[in-house]
Amino acid sequence: MPLLTILDETASGSIINRLELEISQETLTVREMITRRVLGEVAAYNERQNGVFQGLVQPTESERALNGYKLRPTKRIDGEQQQYRALEAFQQNGFFVLVNDRQAESLDDTVWLGDGATVSFVKLTPLVGG
Repeated sequence: MPLLTILDETASGSIINRLELEISQETLTVREMITRRVLGEVAAYNERQNGVFQGLVQPTESERALNGYKLRPTKRIDGEQQQYRALEAFQQNGFFVLVNDRQAESLDDTVWLGDGATVSFVKLTPLVGG
């Protein structure tokens, strides 16, 4: 199965996380891509339960920590809830998605993810006081 490389970047272009996602088809909607990514992150966290979740969006009952989000006490994350939070964050410009250096405009955009495709999730940081 082909692997899709996903990069998490800051607005300045710094890479803060890199992961690979197995895909079985060459095209997906942005919605399907976000969903697969988030459900994969949640499943990996729930399996290892190390207390720090490194994911696209912050779980509801967590606090920001260096390199992720810390949950107290350590508990399982609801994948469906995380999926909805991520889709909502995309629609509210909490992050944007670049597929092959082209910005995805909506959740229903269909993108090509064939051999050599790259996807970047650029997380936006709210301005303080502003």
